[in-house]
Amino acid sequence: MAVYVTQENPRVDILSANKWGDLVPLASPFDQIHINPGRIVSQLRRKLKGFSDDDWLLAMGDPAIIGVAFAIAADANRGRVGLLKWDKIEKSYYPVKISVRGGIEELQT
Repeated sequence: MAVYVTQENPRVDILSANKWGDLVPLASPFDQIHINPGRIVSQLRRKLKGFSDDDWLLAMGDPAIIGVAFAIAADANRGRVGLLKWDKIEKSYYPVKISVRGGIEELQT
């Protein structure tokens, strides 16, 4: 199990997300997709190659990088992506399973 962090931000504490899996950064805080999109897309494809139902995407950072990461993760996993959504009131992450081919799926327990 892995939690793929779309773009690192050293000012944001995301350590509580590691209860869902090992934190794996996809892009550095300095990556700019508009400067070299080919390199960023290749990097995300390589890191998300094995994305599965056991993995999670933690969306943070550049919206363009988030969008590309989501698309690659969905492509790697038959249209299914697990997201960790931050609840600012409860101050914790909760899981959301999405199927781009069929809406929101119920979590398997």
